[in-house]
Amino acid sequence: MGTSRRDIFKGATGLALAAAAAPLASSPGHAAEQGQELAARSGAPGQRYVLKGGTIISMDARVGNIEKGDILIEGKKILEVGGDIVANVQAIDATNMIVIPGFVDAHRHAWEGQLRRINPNAPTLASYSAATHQGFAPHYRPYDMYAGNYISAIGCIDAGITCMIDNSHNSRSSEHSDEAIRALLDSGIRAVHGSGAPQQGEWDRQWPRDLERIKGRFFSSDDQLVTLRMVSGINAENWTFARRLGLSISTEFRGANAPQLEPLWGQNLIGPHNTFNHCGLVPDATWRRMKAAGVTVNVCPRSDTQYGLEEGFPAFQAALDHAMKPAFSVDNETSYSTDMFTEMRVAFHIQRGLAQNRKSKGDANAPRPISTREVLECATVNGALNAGLSDKIGSIVPGKEADLVMIRSDDLNLYPSNNAIGTVVSGADRGNIDTVIIGGKIRKFRGQMIGVDMARFKTIADGSRLYLFGKAGYKPDIFAAEFKI
Repeated sequence: MGTSRRDIFKGATGLALAAAAAPLASSPGHAAEQGQELAARSGAPGQRYVLKGGTIISMDARVGNIEKGDILIEGKKILEVGGDIVANVQAIDATNMIVIPGFVDAHRHAWEGQLRRINPNAPTLASYSAATHQGFAPHYRPYDMYAGNYISAIGCIDAGITCMIDNSHNSRSSEHSDEAIRALLDSGIRAVHGSGAPQQGEWDRQWPRDLERIKGRFFSSDDQLVTLRMVSGINAENWTFARRLGLSISTEFRGANAPQLEPLWGQNLIGPHNTFNHCGLVPDATWRRMKAAGVTVNVCPRSDTQYGLEEGFPAFQAALDHAMKPAFSVDNETSYSTDMFTEMRVAFHIQRGLAQNRKSKGDANAPRPISTREVLECATVNGALNAGLSDKIGSIVPGKEADLVMIRSDDLNLYPSNNAIGTVVSGADRGNIDTVIIGGKIRKFRGQMIGVDMARFKTIADGSRLYLFGKAGYKPDIFAAEFKI
């Protein structure tokens, strides 16, 4: 493993600090107390600390990879990245850690958090919808929106997902929207709240006009952890309204929807402000127009495969073939876990299997096997593009905000670590995550979540779940092979 760049890259301030840092001890017995103390200060304007001696995968060509390096953080931003930063600030020992940008989940229906693994064998999109839009969604109170979003957001942070695009297509009233947003704010995650209309049942019909109120109440600035966008199908009226408010748009998209785009291409309604989810069986001509317009896309390696969407596997190769920069998304937790490590691995192995299948059949245009670095890029840099936040996050660069994940490479399942990128993509899991930082603020430290009251977390989850099960007439069977109401 070589160091591609040893120089210290400095932020705009150009400050070179001279005094020695005092390392923060990493004794498990003191981790919680130390984490609480440091977390209370971290992220505040002017507050500095340094991550010392970690292996840095910056995901930036200029900064490169650093075998043993430091990251100096001031307030919410990265101030310096380099081989040996000397600073008279609190130091966090990153020895035997691999530091990566935080993962970005480009499409998550976070409101479903309390329905985790309720339908693990769901074979189709219709089966998924039976448990969500049809089964429970019509019964959601504002409190249940809070519960779902809070559970999902805390789970993301714990798993190293520092940012998610919250596709909230159950905005049944203004109060439902407010509580969904409040949960994101309370959790400490970076999120793009995508407000969307419910799919089933009675609701207030306040959407989409309520977006104007939501923006005024919660999103007076773009310079905050939680920002706003619209979630909408292909609808010129909705998209025009979103653009008038300066909002981006996330859309569930597949090849069968392509003809619906035709009247919109010439109306300045399709561009970099559009994010398309899934994208299965999209015609080549539509891919080319999406690329030319600057549309961002994400695929769902597990969701697209489990629910048999379109051709039964994610549109990952199609996106790559058309020079797109696809991101990854978890989509939901009703069948599986919050886990970007698994999304990367599923995408990696499906792409290689399909590529070899084509090659074995004599296809001269069979794609090359993808690399571990490329799938890590999908989970970080490309996710930031989908979120419209590539100027802030996605890579470890001075001037960007400090959304970082530290992974213990000397854990039993990872040691010895012979390749840093391979360790992250092909070996690591949630249990190896030592520290999670969002906007400079420490949210997880030495494997422990900071500021999360598990008793409260469980009370929120249990109360919401009990209510929804009762209203929907669902009788839980924890060994059920098939979901039924």
